[in-house]
Amino acid sequence: MKIHNVDMDKIGQFIEEVKKDPSKALKSKKVSGEWNLKEDLPQFQAKLEFALGDEMVFSDQAPFMGGEGRKPDPIQYCLYGLCACYAATFVSLANLEGINLRGLRVSAENQVDLSKTLGLSDNPIVKKVKITVEVSSDVSLEKLKEIEKLAQERCPGVFCLTNPILLETEIKNEGKNE
Repeated sequence: MKIHNVDMDKIGQFIEEVKKDPSKALKSKKVSGEWNLKEDLPQFQAKLEFALGDEMVFSDQAPFMGGEGRKPDPIQYCLYGLCACYAATFVSLANLEGINLRGLRVSAENQVDLSKTLGLSDNPIVKKVKITVEVSSDVSLEKLKEIEKLAQERCPGVFCLTNPILLETEIKNEGKNE
């Protein structure tokens, strides 16, 4: 049964699978892309693979950072991912609570200080991120705030922003044998 464009039967089935085998909750994602060295192309491209296919996405730095602004910049994709993840979490939680939604809009904005990126300071690069949720529903603001609190606690995108996560980097020189 779909509610608000979310297949609740699939979510319910997944919940039951994870209850029986918690390892089923562990998922992995990978994105791999390439920097375009040729001029007149967006600077970065990647193929995103998903259940029913794949899609090429492109990004370009803003002109003040050496790009042409031909495509969204990487931070816009980050904010887009946060919005999409938060909205999906919010709607799923609302559905589980039986809340009827007539509309939902999620915005994410940030303040970035690029002086550290430019090697000019040690200031934090991102000062803050703000998520704004506009909901059209007949339930009380108090009930929506309960869903908002749960979404903050359960959204993977929010978790990535608010918790230290182990980062590993590796570099390979494919042009030179050592």
